[in-house]
Amino acid sequence: MHEVGPDSSIPSDALGRAVIEIERHVSSAGWDQPAQLFALVPTEDLLAAEPQLAAELGADDASQPLTPVAQGELPGGDDEHLADALARIEWPDGVSGCAVAVERIVLPASVETGLADAESDAELARLAGSDPRRHEVRMVAAVLRDGDRFGAVRLRTHDEDSAVLTGVDLVPTLCQVLSLTFEPTTAGSPGSVLGGTSDNEEKLP
Repeated sequence: MHEVGPDSSIPSDALGRAVIEIERHVSSAGWDQPAQLFALVPTEDLLAAEPQLAAELGADDASQPLTPVAQGELPGGDDEHLADALARIEWPDGVSGCAVAVERIVLPASVETGLADAESDAELARLAGSDPRRHEVRMVAAVLRDGDRFGAVRLRTHDEDSAVLTGVDLVPTLCQVLSLTFEPTTAGSPGSVLGGTSDNEEKLP
Protein backbone atom coordinates (compact mmCIF):
# COMPACT_ATOMS: atom_id res chain seq x y z
CA MET A 1 0.00 0.00 0.00
CA HIS A 2 1.01 3.60 -0.47
CA GLU A 3 1.57 5.71 2.62
CA VAL A 4 -1.00 8.36 3.41
CA GLY A 5 -0.60 11.48 5.49
CA PRO A 6 -2.00 11.86 9.00
CA ASP A 7 -5.33 13.66 9.25
CA SER A 8 -5.46 16.51 11.76
CA SER A 9 -9.21 17.05 11.42
CA ILE A 10 -10.59 13.76 12.76
CA PRO A 11 -14.06 14.31 14.29
CA SER A 12 -14.25 14.05 18.06
CA ASP A 13 -16.53 10.99 17.97
CA ALA A 14 -14.49 9.10 15.36
CA LEU A 15 -12.43 7.09 17.84
CA GLY A 16 -15.47 5.89 19.77
CA ARG A 17 -17.20 4.84 16.56
CA ALA A 18 -14.12 2.90 15.49
CA VAL A 19 -13.90 1.13 18.86
CA ILE A 20 -17.55 0.05 18.66
CA GLU A 21 -16.97 -1.22 15.11
CA ILE A 22 -13.92 -3.21 16.20
CA GLU A 23 -15.63 -4.63 19.28
CA ARG A 24 -18.59 -5.89 17.29
CA HIS A 25 -16.32 -7.29 14.58
CA VAL A 26 -14.26 -9.25 17.11
CA SER A 27 -17.34 -10.36 19.03
CA SER A 28 -18.91 -11.77 15.87
CA ALA A 29 -16.26 -14.51 15.96
CA GLY A 30 -17.12 -15.57 19.51
CA TRP A 31 -15.01 -15.92 22.63
CA ASP A 32 -11.63 -17.46 23.47
CA GLN A 33 -9.73 -15.45 20.88
CA PRO A 34 -6.12 -14.26 21.05
CA ALA A 35 -5.17 -10.60 21.37
CA GLN A 36 -5.71 -8.73 18.10
CA LEU A 37 -4.17 -5.49 16.87
CA PHE A 38 -5.71 -2.88 14.56
CA ALA A 39 -4.40 0.19 12.78
CA LEU A 40 -6.71 3.21 12.53
CA VAL A 41 -6.37 5.10 9.26
CA PRO A 42 -8.24 8.25 8.12
CA THR A 43 -10.76 6.94 5.61
CA GLU A 44 -10.52 9.92 3.27
CA ASP A 45 -6.74 9.61 3.07
CA LEU A 46 -6.97 5.87 2.55
CA LEU A 47 -9.43 6.28 -0.31
CA ALA A 48 -7.29 8.98 -1.90
CA ALA A 49 -4.21 6.77 -1.78
CA GLU A 50 -6.03 3.53 -2.64
CA PRO A 51 -9.02 4.35 -4.87
CA GLN A 52 -9.59 0.67 -5.58
CA LEU A 53 -10.84 0.33 -2.00
CA ALA A 54 -13.75 2.70 -2.68
CA ALA A 55 -15.94 -0.06 -4.12
CA GLU A 56 -15.15 -2.34 -1.16
CA LEU A 57 -15.83 0.33 1.45
CA GLY A 58 -19.14 1.57 0.03
CA ALA A 59 -20.88 4.83 0.94
CA ASP A 60 -21.62 3.83 4.50
CA ASP A 61 -18.04 2.86 5.25
CA ALA A 62 -16.74 6.02 3.63
CA SER A 63 -18.79 8.01 6.14
CA GLN A 64 -16.76 6.44 8.97
CA PRO A 65 -13.87 8.91 9.59
CA LEU A 66 -11.45 6.18 10.75
CA THR A 67 -11.02 2.84 9.04
CA PRO A 68 -9.84 -0.02 11.31
CA VAL A 69 -7.40 -2.30 9.49
CA ALA A 70 -6.85 -5.64 11.21
CA GLN A 71 -3.23 -6.62 11.77
CA GLY A 72 -4.01 -10.15 12.93
CA GLU A 73 -3.09 -11.90 16.15
CA LEU A 74 -0.69 -10.07 18.45
CA PRO A 75 2.07 -12.49 19.53
CA GLY A 76 2.81 -12.20 23.23
CA GLY A 77 -0.56 -10.62 23.88
CA ASP A 78 -1.04 -12.12 27.34
CA ASP A 79 -0.97 -10.01 30.51
CA GLU A 80 2.69 -10.61 31.25
CA HIS A 81 4.06 -9.83 27.79
CA LEU A 82 1.55 -7.38 26.29
CA ALA A 83 3.60 -4.26 27.03
CA ASP A 84 6.72 -5.82 25.52
CA ALA A 85 4.82 -6.94 22.43
CA LEU A 86 3.35 -3.48 21.86
CA ALA A 87 6.66 -1.74 22.51
CA ARG A 88 8.05 -3.49 19.43
CA ILE A 89 5.38 -1.94 17.18
CA GLU A 90 6.20 1.23 15.25
CA TRP A 91 3.54 2.74 13.01
CA PRO A 92 4.17 4.69 9.80
CA ASP A 93 3.02 8.31 9.64
CA GLY A 94 -0.20 7.47 7.77
CA VAL A 95 -1.62 5.66 10.80
CA SER A 96 -3.54 8.07 13.04
CA GLY A 97 -4.26 5.60 15.81
CA CYS A 98 -4.41 1.97 16.83
CA ALA A 99 -6.51 -0.42 18.87
CA VAL A 100 -6.12 -3.76 20.60
CA ALA A 101 -8.75 -6.31 21.57
CA VAL A 102 -7.94 -8.68 24.45
CA GLU A 103 -9.83 -11.15 26.63
CA ARG A 104 -9.15 -11.23 30.34
CA ILE A 105 -10.40 -12.74 33.60
CA VAL A 106 -11.30 -10.01 36.07
CA LEU A 107 -11.58 -10.68 39.80
CA PRO A 108 -12.64 -8.53 42.76
CA ALA A 109 -9.69 -6.82 44.45
CA SER A 110 -10.13 -8.93 47.59
CA VAL A 111 -9.78 -12.11 45.55
CA GLU A 112 -6.69 -10.86 43.70
CA THR A 113 -4.97 -10.25 47.03
CA GLY A 114 -5.52 -13.86 47.95
CA LEU A 115 -3.81 -15.04 44.77
CA ALA A 116 -0.54 -13.34 45.58
CA ASP A 117 0.85 -16.60 46.98
CA ALA A 118 0.54 -18.46 43.67
CA GLU A 119 3.90 -20.05 42.87
CA SER A 120 3.67 -19.79 39.08
CA ASP A 121 1.75 -18.07 36.30
CA ALA A 122 0.13 -21.39 35.46
CA GLU A 123 -1.13 -21.82 39.02
CA LEU A 124 -2.33 -18.21 39.07
CA ALA A 125 -4.27 -18.73 35.84
CA ARG A 126 -5.78 -21.96 37.19
CA LEU A 127 -6.89 -20.36 40.44
CA ALA A 128 -8.31 -17.29 38.73
CA GLY A 129 -10.08 -19.37 36.09
CA SER A 130 -11.77 -21.58 38.67
CA ASP A 131 -12.91 -18.83 41.04
CA PRO A 132 -16.72 -18.50 40.95
CA ARG A 133 -16.44 -14.72 41.43
CA ARG A 134 -14.52 -14.23 38.20
CA HIS A 135 -15.78 -12.29 35.21
CA GLU A 136 -14.58 -13.04 31.70
CA VAL A 137 -14.40 -9.84 29.70
CA ARG A 138 -13.33 -8.62 26.29
CA MET A 139 -11.67 -5.23 26.29
CA VAL A 140 -11.02 -3.02 23.29
CA ALA A 141 -8.69 -0.09 23.86
CA ALA A 142 -7.85 2.53 21.25
CA VAL A 143 -5.63 5.59 21.15
CA LEU A 144 -4.90 8.27 18.61
CA ARG A 145 -1.47 9.62 17.88
CA ASP A 146 -2.52 12.95 19.42
CA GLY A 147 -3.41 11.27 22.74
CA ASP A 148 -7.19 10.73 22.56
CA ARG A 149 -8.36 7.44 24.11
CA PHE A 150 -11.49 5.30 24.16
CA GLY A 151 -12.41 1.84 25.40
CA ALA A 152 -15.13 -0.80 25.38
CA VAL A 153 -15.79 -3.76 27.67
CA ARG A 154 -18.09 -6.75 27.08
CA LEU A 155 -18.83 -9.29 29.82
CA ARG A 156 -19.22 -12.87 28.75
CA THR A 157 -22.18 -13.22 31.09
CA HIS A 158 -23.89 -10.28 29.34
CA ASP A 159 -22.91 -11.05 25.76
CA GLU A 160 -25.13 -8.51 24.00
CA ASP A 161 -24.28 -5.42 21.97
CA SER A 162 -26.63 -3.35 24.12
CA ALA A 163 -24.71 -4.34 27.28
CA VAL A 164 -21.26 -3.26 26.08
CA LEU A 165 -19.74 -0.56 28.28
CA THR A 166 -17.90 2.29 26.53
CA GLY A 167 -16.05 5.36 27.68
CA VAL A 168 -12.97 7.52 27.55
CA ASP A 169 -11.61 6.33 30.92
CA LEU A 170 -12.91 2.76 30.86
CA VAL A 171 -9.61 0.90 30.27
CA PRO A 172 -6.93 3.48 31.14
CA THR A 173 -4.10 1.05 31.81
CA LEU A 174 -4.55 -0.78 28.52
CA CYS A 175 -4.75 2.55 26.68
CA GLN A 176 -1.55 3.68 28.36
CA VAL A 177 0.25 0.52 27.27
CA LEU A 178 -1.15 0.88 23.75
CA SER A 179 0.17 4.43 23.52
CA LEU A 180 3.69 2.95 23.65
CA THR A 181 3.32 2.11 19.97
CA PHE A 182 3.51 5.83 19.17
CA GLU A 183 6.57 6.47 21.32
CA PRO A 184 9.77 7.10 19.32
CA THR A 185 12.13 4.15 19.33
CA THR A 186 15.72 3.74 18.28
CA ALA A 187 15.31 0.13 17.21
CA GLY A 188 12.61 -2.42 16.61
CA SER A 189 10.43 -3.84 13.91
CA PRO A 190 8.06 -1.50 12.12
CA GLY A 191 4.66 -2.76 12.76
CA SER A 192 1.85 -2.82 10.55
CA VAL A 193 -0.02 -1.19 7.79
CA LEU A 194 0.46 1.26 4.92
CA GLY A 195 4.12 0.61 4.39
CA GLY A 196 4.64 -1.80 7.29
CA THR A 197 5.43 -5.48 7.16
CA SER A 198 2.24 -7.29 8.15
CA ASP A 199 0.76 -9.96 5.88
CA ASN A 200 -2.50 -9.97 7.79
CA GLU A 201 -4.09 -6.68 6.74
CA GLU A 202 -7.81 -6.69 6.23
CA LYS A 203 -10.67 -4.22 6.32
CA LEU A 204 -13.40 -5.03 8.79
CA PRO A 205 -16.59 -6.20 7.07
